[in-house]
Amino acid sequence: MERVKIVGVPEHFNLPWHFAIEEGAFQARGIELVWEDIPEGTGRMCRMLKDKEADIAIVLTEGICKAIYDGVPAKILQKYIGSPLLWGIHVGFEAPYQSIDDLIGTKAAISRYGSGSHLMAYVHAKQMGWNTEALSFELIGTLQGAVDALTNGTADYFMWEHFTTKPLVNQKIFRRIEDCTTPWPCFVITASQDFIDKKEGLIPHILEVINTYTAEFRQIPSIDRTFSNRYDLTIDDIHKWLSITEWSQSQIESQVIDTIIDTLSDLKLISDKNELHTLLWQPSD
Repeated sequence: MERVKIVGVPEHFNLPWHFAIEEGAFQARGIELVWEDIPEGTGRMCRMLKDKEADIAIVLTEGICKAIYDGVPAKILQKYIGSPLLWGIHVGFEAPYQSIDDLIGTKAAISRYGSGSHLMAYVHAKQMGWNTEALSFELIGTLQGAVDALTNGTADYFMWEHFTTKPLVNQKIFRRIEDCTTPWPCFVITASQDFIDKKEGLIPHILEVINTYTAEFRQIPSIDRTFSNRYDLTIDDIHKWLSITEWSQSQIESQVIDTIIDTLSDLKLISDKNELHTLLWQPSD
C-alpha cells in the first residue's frame, strides 16, 4: 500500500474526496490516501508542498501560480473546480462600513501572504480602481482569526468563500458588503515535485478515482442534505452553491494560466513570467 498525504480546506468543495476515501476507492488501487484539513488555506498548503509535508494539495489556482513563481517546487495536475469562486467581502456586524467605497484605505484581514484572501484583495482592488499599492493587511491565520480581528477592530474587512462564511453572517458576526467573483476556475489539484519524481505512477490512479466521483456524486440521493449536515449550511444555500459550481476532470487551459499570470504581473505580485511548462504537469512517456 502506497501512502499519499493530501491536504485541503475543510469546506464543502472537497466532499467528493472524503466520499472516495471513506468508501475505499483509493485503497482498491493500492493507495492509502491520508487527508488533512488545513483551515489556514492555500498559503499554508503551498508551504507544506515546499517543505514536503504534503504530497498533493487542493489549492486556489491563483495561489499556486504565485507560489510556483516564488519557487515552490510543484505542478498543477488538473483543474478541480472549473467554475469561479464566489468571494464574500465581509466586515464585522457592528462595523460602520456600509458600502465597498467605505473600505477604501482600510485594512484587509488575510489568512497568510500568498493566500487567496491576500491575492483576491489585490484583484478586487484593481477591479474597483483602487490604488493597489496602498493596500494594508492584518495576518489572521484562520477563519476564527478573522472573526476575532473584525470583532475587535484590528482589521476592517475579510474576503472568504461566500457559503463557508454564510453561518457567520446568519449569526450576525459578519456582515457581507457584497460579493466578488474570481475571474478564472478556482481550485486545482497540485502535487509537489518531490512526489512527482518519486511516485508519478500513482497520479493517474488518483485522478481517475476523484474524477469518477466528481462526475457522478451529484446523482447521489439526498446529496444536498449530506452537504447541509456536514457543513452547517441550509438546503437553500446548498442548492444555490451547487447551481454555480462545476467540478472538472481535465487539465487547466493554457490561456487561463496566461490570464492569471498576466494579472499577477500587472499587480506586481510576481517579478517575471516563466514558461507555461513550469506550472503544468505533463505525464512522462
